[in-house]
Amino acid sequence: MSLHDDVGRVLISEQALQARVAELGRAISAVYTDADHLLIVCVLKGAFVFLADLTRHVDVWHAVDFMEISSYGAGTVSSGVVRILLDLGRSIEGRHVLVVEDIVDSGRTLDYIRRNLSTRRPASLRVCALLSKPSRREVEVPLDFVGFEIPDEFVVGYGLDFAEGYRNLPYIGVLKREVYAGPDAP
Repeated sequence: MSLHDDVGRVLISEQALQARVAELGRAISAVYTDADHLLIVCVLKGAFVFLADLTRHVDVWHAVDFMEISSYGAGTVSSGVVRILLDLGRSIEGRHVLVVEDIVDSGRTLDYIRRNLSTRRPASLRVCALLSKPSRREVEVPLDFVGFEIPDEFVVGYGLDFAEGYRNLPYIGVLKREVYAGPDAP
């Protein structure tokens, strides 16, 4: 049985992802034309595939760093408790910072990241999210660049996971409910 068999349907195709990521890269490059010291901060683990493709389309000098944040654990819904598992390896004071996130759901995790990074006195702080689920938002957070707005469905692929699996799918797919909720799920 293939991972693809667990996907009910493809929400965003590989081709649509690649086209939109290229557009986002061009938009980011246009914003940061005069910015020295751009630092792109990838929120692990979900955004690493997106970042790998996006950074090749950002046509201005930039460095990359990583943060790992936990708010989901192995579940499908955020616990509401946000913890930093891996912090940045460098100071961001005086730097232009672009946070790259896979998905913004409730907004709690991103709000925490933004508040935390703001205390470190960056020159600017913007966010690029591959996916946004506005219907799930509990905390409004500014998003400067958004790949796609999606409905309230459990998605995997292109870095997004369920229990650490499915990240390698080349598209964004809706996971079958029985996969994450069990065979007797309604």
